[in-house]
Amino acid sequence: MNELMTVADAAQKWGVTPRRVQGLCKEGSIKGAVRFGRAWMIPTHAVLPSASKGVEPHLPMPRRSPFLDMTNLYHTAGLADACAEMLVNNPEAHTLFEAQIAYRRGEVDKVYDKARYFLSLHSGFYAILGGGMLLAQCAIWRGDISLWYEAKRHICEAPCRSEHEREIVSLSLAIVDSTIYDNKDYPEWFTSGSLSALPPDAHPAAKVYYIKYLYMAAYAIASRQIEVEGLQGLALMRMIPNTIEPLITQATVDKTLLPEIYLRLSCAVAYYNSGDRARAVAHIDKAISLALPDQLYGVLTEYVRHFDGFLEERISLVDENATEAVRELYKTYSVGWAKISGSVRNRNLAVNLTAREREIAKLTAFGFTAREIATALYISESTVKQTVLRVIQKTGISSRTEIAYVL
Repeated sequence: MNELMTVADAAQKWGVTPRRVQGLCKEGSIKGAVRFGRAWMIPTHAVLPSASKGVEPHLPMPRRSPFLDMTNLYHTAGLADACAEMLVNNPEAHTLFEAQIAYRRGEVDKVYDKARYFLSLHSGFYAILGGGMLLAQCAIWRGDISLWYEAKRHICEAPCRSEHEREIVSLSLAIVDSTIYDNKDYPEWFTSGSLSALPPDAHPAAKVYYIKYLYMAAYAIASRQIEVEGLQGLALMRMIPNTIEPLITQATVDKTLLPEIYLRLSCAVAYYNSGDRARAVAHIDKAISLALPDQLYGVLTEYVRHFDGFLEERISLVDENATEAVRELYKTYSVGWAKISGSVRNRNLAVNLTAREREIAKLTAFGFTAREIATALYISESTVKQTVLRVIQKTGISSRTEIAYVL
Protein backbone atom coordinates (compact mmCIF):
# COMPACT_ATOMS: atom_id res chain seq x y z
CA MET A 1 0.00 0.00 0.00
CA ASN A 2 2.95 2.31 0.48
CA GLU A 3 3.51 2.23 -3.27
CA LEU A 4 -0.04 3.24 -4.09
CA MET A 5 -1.77 6.62 -4.05
CA THR A 6 -5.41 7.67 -3.96
CA VAL A 7 -7.35 9.30 -6.76
CA ALA A 8 -7.13 12.61 -4.90
CA ASP A 9 -3.35 12.26 -4.56
CA ALA A 10 -2.99 11.43 -8.26
CA ALA A 11 -5.21 14.34 -9.26
CA GLN A 12 -3.11 16.75 -7.20
CA LYS A 13 0.16 15.31 -8.54
CA TRP A 14 -0.94 15.57 -12.18
CA GLY A 15 -2.86 18.82 -11.83
CA VAL A 16 -6.18 17.41 -13.06
CA THR A 17 -9.57 16.83 -11.44
CA PRO A 18 -10.33 13.69 -9.36
CA ARG A 19 -13.27 13.01 -11.70
CA ARG A 20 -10.90 12.77 -14.65
CA VAL A 21 -8.60 10.37 -12.79
CA GLN A 22 -11.57 8.17 -11.86
CA GLY A 23 -12.68 8.11 -15.48
CA LEU A 24 -9.22 7.09 -16.65
CA CYS A 25 -9.16 4.32 -14.06
CA LYS A 26 -12.57 2.98 -15.14
CA GLU A 27 -11.56 2.86 -18.80
CA GLY A 28 -8.28 1.10 -17.97
CA SER A 29 -6.03 3.93 -19.13
CA ILE A 30 -3.88 4.02 -15.99
CA LYS A 31 -1.59 1.04 -15.85
CA GLY A 32 -1.62 -0.79 -12.52
CA ALA A 33 -4.69 0.99 -11.08
CA VAL A 34 -6.72 -1.35 -8.85
CA ARG A 35 -10.11 -1.00 -7.23
CA PHE A 36 -10.77 -1.58 -3.53
CA GLY A 37 -14.52 -1.40 -2.97
CA ARG A 38 -15.56 2.00 -4.31
CA ALA A 39 -12.07 3.48 -4.28
CA TRP A 40 -9.31 3.30 -6.85
CA MET A 41 -5.66 3.01 -5.86
CA ILE A 42 -2.94 4.00 -8.31
CA PRO A 43 0.80 3.15 -8.42
CA THR A 44 2.86 6.12 -7.31
CA HIS A 45 5.04 5.75 -10.41
CA ALA A 46 2.05 5.92 -12.79
CA VAL A 47 1.90 8.79 -15.29
CA LEU A 48 -1.03 10.77 -16.65
CA PRO A 49 -2.09 9.24 -20.00
CA SER A 50 -1.85 11.63 -22.94
CA ALA A 51 -5.55 11.21 -23.70
CA SER A 52 -8.59 9.13 -22.80
CA LYS A 53 -9.56 6.20 -25.04
CA GLY A 54 -11.55 7.33 -27.99
CA VAL A 55 -10.35 10.93 -27.68
CA GLU A 56 -8.11 12.39 -30.36
CA PRO A 57 -4.91 13.55 -28.55
CA HIS A 58 -4.09 16.34 -31.01
CA LEU A 59 -7.36 18.17 -31.38
CA PRO A 60 -7.11 21.78 -32.62
CA MET A 61 -6.84 24.39 -29.88
CA PRO A 62 -10.19 26.06 -29.22
CA ARG A 63 -8.45 29.42 -29.75
CA ARG A 64 -5.56 30.23 -32.07
CA SER A 65 -3.27 31.43 -29.32
CA PRO A 66 -0.62 29.87 -27.06
CA PHE A 67 -2.26 31.84 -24.21
CA LEU A 68 -5.63 30.13 -23.77
CA ASP A 69 -6.08 31.72 -20.35
CA MET A 70 -5.78 35.19 -21.89
CA THR A 71 -8.60 34.58 -24.37
CA ASN A 72 -12.31 34.93 -23.64
CA LEU A 73 -12.39 31.29 -22.51
CA TYR A 74 -11.56 32.70 -19.09
CA HIS A 75 -14.02 35.51 -18.64
CA THR A 76 -15.28 35.61 -15.05
CA ALA A 77 -13.39 35.95 -11.75
CA GLY A 78 -13.70 32.82 -9.64
CA LEU A 79 -14.45 30.48 -12.54
CA ALA A 80 -10.97 29.41 -13.66
CA ASP A 81 -11.51 25.78 -12.64
CA ALA A 82 -14.95 25.72 -14.26
CA CYS A 83 -13.41 27.01 -17.50
CA ALA A 84 -10.85 24.20 -17.33
CA GLU A 85 -13.62 21.64 -16.95
CA MET A 86 -15.27 22.91 -20.12
CA LEU A 87 -12.13 21.82 -22.01
CA VAL A 88 -11.97 18.30 -20.56
CA ASN A 89 -12.81 16.63 -23.89
CA ASN A 90 -9.81 18.30 -25.54
CA PRO A 91 -6.88 16.89 -23.54
CA GLU A 92 -4.20 19.25 -24.88
CA ALA A 93 -6.30 22.38 -24.46
CA HIS A 94 -7.42 21.21 -21.03
CA THR A 95 -3.88 20.55 -19.85
CA LEU A 96 -2.49 23.77 -21.35
CA PHE A 97 -5.22 25.89 -19.75
CA GLU A 98 -4.77 24.19 -16.36
CA ALA A 99 -1.01 24.68 -16.56
CA GLN A 100 -1.41 28.37 -17.35
CA ILE A 101 -3.81 28.88 -14.46
CA ALA A 102 -1.42 26.96 -12.20
CA TYR A 103 1.32 29.41 -13.21
CA ARG A 104 -0.92 32.40 -12.50
CA ARG A 105 -1.42 30.89 -9.05
CA GLY A 106 2.30 30.37 -8.47
CA GLU A 107 2.03 26.54 -8.47
CA VAL A 108 5.28 26.11 -10.37
CA ASP A 109 5.82 22.37 -9.83
CA LYS A 110 2.50 21.64 -11.52
CA VAL A 111 3.45 23.93 -14.38
CA TYR A 112 6.73 22.12 -14.96
CA ASP A 113 5.11 18.68 -15.19
CA LYS A 114 2.47 19.89 -17.64
CA ALA A 115 5.00 21.70 -19.82
CA ARG A 116 6.98 18.47 -20.09
CA TYR A 117 3.76 16.68 -21.06
CA PHE A 118 3.34 18.91 -24.13
CA LEU A 119 6.92 18.85 -25.22
CA SER A 120 7.23 15.08 -24.92
CA LEU A 121 4.10 14.60 -27.05
CA HIS A 122 5.37 16.81 -29.89
CA SER A 123 1.95 18.43 -30.01
CA GLY A 124 0.57 21.04 -32.39
CA PHE A 125 1.91 24.53 -33.10
CA TYR A 126 0.17 26.52 -30.35
CA ALA A 127 0.56 23.71 -27.81
CA ILE A 128 4.34 23.64 -28.38
CA LEU A 129 4.54 27.44 -28.06
CA GLY A 130 2.47 27.32 -24.88
CA GLY A 131 4.56 24.48 -23.43
CA GLY A 132 7.82 26.25 -24.24
CA MET A 133 6.66 29.48 -22.62
CA LEU A 134 5.53 27.60 -19.52
CA LEU A 135 8.94 25.94 -19.29
CA ALA A 136 10.63 29.36 -19.55
CA GLN A 137 8.43 30.67 -16.75
CA CYS A 138 9.40 27.68 -14.59
CA ALA A 139 13.07 28.45 -15.33
CA ILE A 140 12.63 31.95 -13.91
CA TRP A 141 11.08 30.71 -10.68
CA ARG A 142 13.81 28.11 -10.33
CA GLY A 143 16.65 30.37 -11.43
CA ASP A 144 17.67 27.65 -13.90
CA ILE A 145 19.50 29.20 -16.87
CA SER A 146 19.90 25.84 -18.68
CA LEU A 147 16.15 25.28 -18.49
CA TRP A 148 15.63 28.83 -19.79
CA TYR A 149 17.61 28.16 -22.95
CA GLU A 150 16.03 24.74 -23.37
CA ALA A 151 12.59 26.37 -23.29
CA LYS A 152 13.60 28.78 -26.05
CA ARG A 153 14.87 25.89 -28.16
CA HIS A 154 11.50 24.17 -27.85
CA ILE A 155 9.73 27.32 -29.03
CA CYS A 156 12.04 27.48 -32.05
CA GLU A 157 11.11 23.89 -32.85
CA ALA A 158 7.36 24.61 -33.04
CA PRO A 159 6.05 23.05 -36.30
CA CYS A 160 5.66 26.18 -38.47
CA ARG A 161 3.77 25.77 -41.73
CA SER A 162 4.04 29.31 -43.03
CA GLU A 163 5.97 32.57 -42.79
CA HIS A 164 3.05 33.87 -40.76
CA GLU A 165 3.64 31.22 -38.09
CA ARG A 166 7.38 31.92 -38.11
CA GLU A 167 6.54 35.53 -37.22
CA ILE A 168 4.51 34.24 -34.28
CA VAL A 169 7.49 32.17 -33.13
CA SER A 170 9.69 35.29 -33.27
CA LEU A 171 7.18 37.17 -31.15
CA SER A 172 6.91 34.26 -28.70
CA LEU A 173 10.68 34.31 -28.18
CA ALA A 174 10.60 38.07 -27.61
CA ILE A 175 7.77 37.65 -25.10
CA VAL A 176 9.86 35.12 -23.18
CA ASP A 177 12.75 37.61 -23.14
CA SER A 178 10.46 40.41 -22.00
CA THR A 179 9.75 38.43 -18.85
CA ILE A 180 13.27 39.31 -17.71
CA TYR A 181 13.06 42.84 -19.16
CA ASP A 182 15.07 42.18 -22.29
CA ASN A 183 13.14 43.86 -25.12
CA LYS A 184 15.75 44.13 -27.86
CA ASP A 185 14.41 41.30 -30.06
CA TYR A 186 10.76 42.24 -30.54
CA PRO A 187 9.79 42.08 -34.25
CA GLU A 188 9.73 45.50 -35.87
CA TRP A 189 6.08 45.13 -36.87
CA PHE A 190 5.16 44.55 -33.22
CA THR A 191 7.13 47.52 -31.85
CA SER A 192 5.15 49.78 -34.18
CA GLY A 193 1.92 48.61 -32.53
CA SER A 194 0.69 46.46 -35.42
CA LEU A 195 -0.97 43.15 -34.55
CA SER A 196 -1.99 42.26 -38.11
CA ALA A 197 0.46 39.35 -38.24
CA LEU A 198 -1.38 37.65 -35.38
CA PRO A 199 -4.70 35.76 -35.38
CA PRO A 200 -7.45 37.69 -33.54
CA ASP A 201 -7.48 35.14 -30.71
CA ALA A 202 -3.91 36.15 -29.85
CA HIS A 203 -4.64 39.90 -29.71
CA PRO A 204 -5.63 40.09 -26.00
CA ALA A 205 -2.29 38.63 -24.90
CA ALA A 206 -0.37 40.63 -27.50
CA LYS A 207 -1.79 43.89 -26.12
CA VAL A 208 -0.48 42.97 -22.66
CA TYR A 209 3.02 42.41 -24.03
CA TYR A 210 2.93 45.50 -26.22
CA ILE A 211 2.25 47.58 -23.12
CA LYS A 212 5.08 45.75 -21.39
CA TYR A 213 7.34 46.70 -24.30
CA LEU A 214 6.34 50.36 -23.96
CA TYR A 215 6.88 50.27 -20.21
CA MET A 216 10.38 48.80 -20.58
CA ALA A 217 11.23 51.59 -23.02
CA ALA A 218 9.80 54.23 -20.68
CA TYR A 219 11.73 52.82 -17.72
CA ALA A 220 14.98 52.70 -19.69
CA ILE A 221 14.52 56.33 -20.76
CA ALA A 222 13.57 57.49 -17.26
CA SER A 223 16.58 55.75 -15.72
CA ARG A 224 18.87 57.08 -18.47
CA GLN A 225 19.86 53.64 -19.72
CA ILE A 226 18.97 54.70 -23.26
CA GLU A 227 18.53 58.05 -24.97
CA VAL A 228 15.71 58.89 -27.36
CA GLU A 229 15.63 62.25 -29.08
CA GLY A 230 12.79 64.39 -27.77
CA LEU A 231 12.15 62.20 -24.72
CA GLN A 232 13.70 62.33 -21.28
CA GLY A 233 12.84 61.64 -17.66
CA LEU A 234 9.32 60.35 -17.00
CA ALA A 235 7.82 61.86 -20.17
CA LEU A 236 6.99 58.52 -21.83
CA MET A 237 6.03 56.93 -18.50
CA ARG A 238 3.39 59.64 -17.99
CA MET A 239 1.97 59.04 -21.47
CA ILE A 240 1.63 55.26 -21.23
CA PRO A 241 -1.66 55.30 -19.25
CA ASN A 242 -3.27 57.17 -22.14
CA THR A 243 -2.59 54.06 -24.23
CA ILE A 244 -3.50 51.50 -21.57
CA GLU A 245 -6.81 52.94 -20.36
CA PRO A 246 -8.69 52.24 -23.66
CA LEU A 247 -7.21 48.73 -23.75
CA ILE A 248 -8.53 48.07 -20.25
CA THR A 249 -12.00 49.15 -21.36
CA GLN A 250 -11.76 46.87 -24.40
CA ALA A 251 -10.63 43.94 -22.26
CA THR A 252 -13.65 44.47 -20.03
CA VAL A 253 -16.00 44.59 -23.03
CA ASP A 254 -14.38 41.51 -24.60
CA LYS A 255 -14.53 39.64 -21.27
CA THR A 256 -10.85 38.73 -21.33
CA LEU A 257 -10.27 38.66 -17.60
CA LEU A 258 -6.56 37.94 -17.36
CA PRO A 259 -5.49 40.66 -19.83
CA GLU A 260 -7.62 43.11 -17.86
CA ILE A 261 -5.75 42.20 -14.66
CA TYR A 262 -2.34 42.55 -16.30
CA LEU A 263 -3.25 45.80 -18.05
CA ARG A 264 -4.60 47.31 -14.83
CA LEU A 265 -1.42 46.40 -12.94
CA SER A 266 0.77 47.78 -15.74
CA CYS A 267 -1.26 50.98 -15.79
CA ALA A 268 -0.93 51.22 -12.01
CA VAL A 269 2.86 50.88 -12.28
CA ALA A 270 3.02 53.74 -14.77
CA TYR A 271 0.83 55.94 -12.54
CA TYR A 272 2.83 54.93 -9.45
CA ASN A 273 6.18 55.80 -11.03
CA SER A 274 4.73 59.10 -12.26
CA GLY A 275 3.66 60.02 -8.72
CA ASP A 276 -0.10 59.62 -9.25
CA ARG A 277 -0.93 57.33 -6.30
CA ALA A 278 -4.69 57.86 -6.48
CA ARG A 279 -5.02 56.48 -10.01
CA ALA A 280 -2.54 53.72 -9.20
CA VAL A 281 -4.66 52.64 -6.24
CA ALA A 282 -7.84 52.48 -8.33
CA HIS A 283 -6.28 50.04 -10.78
CA ILE A 284 -4.41 48.02 -8.15
CA ASP A 285 -7.55 47.49 -6.10
CA LYS A 286 -9.61 46.46 -9.12
CA ALA A 287 -6.88 44.04 -10.26
CA ILE A 288 -6.75 42.53 -6.76
CA SER A 289 -10.53 42.09 -6.71
CA LEU A 290 -10.34 40.20 -10.02
CA ALA A 291 -7.31 38.08 -9.08
CA LEU A 292 -8.16 36.88 -5.57
CA PRO A 293 -11.31 34.81 -6.31
CA ASP A 294 -9.14 32.34 -8.26
CA GLN A 295 -6.09 32.85 -6.03
CA LEU A 296 -3.98 34.22 -8.87
CA TYR A 297 -1.13 34.99 -6.49
CA GLY A 298 1.51 34.36 -9.15
CA VAL A 299 0.19 37.27 -11.24
CA LEU A 300 0.39 39.61 -8.28
CA THR A 301 3.85 38.29 -7.40
CA GLU A 302 5.20 39.37 -10.80
CA TYR A 303 4.40 43.00 -9.93
CA VAL A 304 5.64 43.16 -6.34
CA ARG A 305 9.07 44.52 -7.29
CA HIS A 306 7.51 47.44 -9.19
CA PHE A 307 5.59 48.85 -6.22
CA ASP A 308 8.17 48.97 -3.40
CA GLY A 309 5.86 47.26 -0.89
CA PHE A 310 2.78 49.26 -1.92
CA LEU A 311 1.07 46.32 -3.64
CA GLU A 312 1.29 44.15 -0.52
CA GLU A 313 -0.22 46.99 1.49
CA ARG A 314 -3.25 47.10 -0.81
CA ILE A 315 -3.67 43.30 -0.76
CA SER A 316 -3.51 43.27 3.05
CA LEU A 317 -6.53 45.55 3.20
CA VAL A 318 -8.54 42.75 1.59
CA ASP A 319 -6.95 39.44 2.61
CA GLU A 320 -4.02 38.96 4.99
CA ASN A 321 -3.64 35.32 3.94
CA ALA A 322 -3.28 36.40 0.32
CA THR A 323 -0.67 38.95 1.35
CA GLU A 324 1.37 36.29 3.10
CA ALA A 325 1.05 33.93 0.12
CA VAL A 326 2.30 36.62 -2.27
CA ARG A 327 5.20 37.51 0.01
CA GLU A 328 6.29 33.88 0.25
CA LEU A 329 6.07 33.42 -3.52
CA TYR A 330 8.05 36.60 -4.08
CA LYS A 331 10.94 35.28 -1.99
CA THR A 332 11.37 32.52 -4.56
CA TYR A 333 10.46 34.53 -7.64
CA SER A 334 12.73 37.50 -6.92
CA VAL A 335 15.83 35.35 -6.52
CA GLY A 336 15.14 33.25 -9.62
CA TRP A 337 14.20 36.30 -11.70
CA ALA A 338 17.37 38.18 -10.72
CA LYS A 339 19.53 35.15 -11.49
CA ILE A 340 18.07 34.60 -14.98
CA SER A 341 17.74 38.27 -15.88
CA GLY A 342 21.22 39.06 -14.60
CA SER A 343 22.76 36.14 -16.46
CA VAL A 344 21.06 36.88 -19.79
CA ARG A 345 21.62 40.64 -19.62
CA ASN A 346 25.09 40.34 -18.02
CA ARG A 347 24.15 42.28 -14.90
CA ASN A 348 24.47 41.67 -11.18
CA LEU A 349 20.91 42.48 -10.08
CA ALA A 350 20.13 43.32 -6.47
CA VAL A 351 17.93 40.94 -4.48
CA ASN A 352 18.74 42.10 -0.95
CA LEU A 353 17.25 45.61 -0.96
CA THR A 354 14.35 46.53 1.30
CA ALA A 355 11.19 48.04 -0.21
CA ARG A 356 12.23 51.53 0.93
CA GLU A 357 15.78 51.10 -0.37
CA ARG A 358 14.43 49.98 -3.75
CA GLU A 359 12.01 52.92 -3.86
CA ILE A 360 14.73 55.47 -3.15
CA ALA A 361 17.14 53.72 -5.53
CA LYS A 362 14.56 53.83 -8.31
CA LEU A 363 13.86 57.53 -7.82
CA THR A 364 17.60 58.13 -7.83
CA ALA A 365 17.89 56.21 -11.10
CA PHE A 366 15.12 58.41 -12.51
CA GLY A 367 17.33 61.44 -11.86
CA PHE A 368 15.59 62.95 -8.83
CA THR A 369 17.79 64.83 -6.37
CA ALA A 370 18.04 63.91 -2.70
CA ARG A 371 15.94 66.97 -1.85
CA GLU A 372 13.21 66.03 -4.35
CA ILE A 373 13.10 62.46 -3.08
CA ALA A 374 12.96 63.63 0.52
CA THR A 375 10.04 65.93 -0.27
CA ALA A 376 8.16 63.22 -2.17
CA LEU A 377 8.60 60.60 0.56
CA TYR A 378 8.30 62.90 3.58
CA ILE A 379 11.75 62.00 4.91
CA SER A 380 14.95 63.97 5.48
CA GLU A 381 17.63 64.54 2.86
CA SER A 382 20.17 62.86 5.11
CA THR A 383 18.00 59.74 5.21
CA VAL A 384 17.90 59.70 1.41
CA LYS A 385 21.66 60.11 1.14
CA GLN A 386 22.32 57.42 3.73
CA THR A 387 19.95 55.05 1.94
CA VAL A 388 21.61 55.64 -1.44
CA LEU A 389 25.01 54.98 0.16
CA ARG A 390 23.64 51.76 1.68
CA VAL A 391 22.30 50.66 -1.73
CA ILE A 392 25.72 51.29 -3.30
CA GLN A 393 27.39 49.24 -0.56
CA LYS A 394 24.88 46.37 -0.83
CA THR A 395 25.10 46.12 -4.61
CA GLY A 396 28.83 46.69 -4.99
CA ILE A 397 28.50 49.43 -7.61
CA SER A 398 30.89 52.36 -7.67
CA SER A 399 28.45 55.30 -7.78
CA ARG A 400 24.78 56.34 -7.88
CA THR A 401 24.95 56.65 -11.68
CA GLU A 402 25.09 52.84 -11.90
CA ILE A 403 22.04 52.19 -9.73
CA ALA A 404 19.68 51.71 -12.69
CA TYR A 405 21.71 48.70 -13.82
CA VAL A 406 21.19 46.67 -10.66
CA LEU A 407 17.44 47.19 -10.13
